[in-house]
Amino acid sequence: MNVLIGCERSGMVKDAFRALGHEAYSCDILDAESNSNYHIKDDVLNHLNDGWDLAGFHPNCQNLAVSGARYFSQKKDIQERDLEFVRTLLDANITKIYLENPVGIISTRIRKPDQIIQPWQFGEDASKTTCLWLKGLPKLIPTKIIQKERYANQTPSGQNKLGPSKERAYLRARTYPRIAKSMAEQWGNLVLSYACSEMSAE
Repeated sequence: MNVLIGCERSGMVKDAFRALGHEAYSCDILDAESNSNYHIKDDVLNHLNDGWDLAGFHPNCQNLAVSGARYFSQKKDIQERDLEFVRTLLDANITKIYLENPVGIISTRIRKPDQIIQPWQFGEDASKTTCLWLKGLPKLIPTKIIQKERYANQTPSGQNKLGPSKERAYLRARTYPRIAKSMAEQWGNLVLSYACSEMSAE
């Protein structure tokens, strides 16, 4: 299966799909975190029609997430640009799509997410509210629920532990490994099963 993971530098989701034998590529305007031969350094909009069976998108949330609401009045033009980018990704001519972002204005300006997940639903000792907009894909099924009063990535007040740095936003945005693995296993197998059933029908 041909898989595109757009707006991904870490390669976390791309690598999870490749580990299961899929022809998966990440794509971002910046270099990949590792020297991967399976990273397309370019605007993802230039590659939406390259014959993908499934695409996942992780657009920058800096101007869209409610965590930055106090700056919204200064970002109206930038927000409109980023919302149009999200609309283009969701409307891409690809049968199966997911788009990931934190709670933000996508929900009110485009549509509500199909699912909201947490890393602790997939065996990660972490809290991070993550919205998923789905097209042609079912909701992810939690694999291992960890319930705690406070998770390893949280301060006593419940905030993220990461201190200020140039990489803070990028590090916070990284997909947790067990979520990436669940995406590849559940959605990758779904697409492969569908393809096999189509071939059997012929």
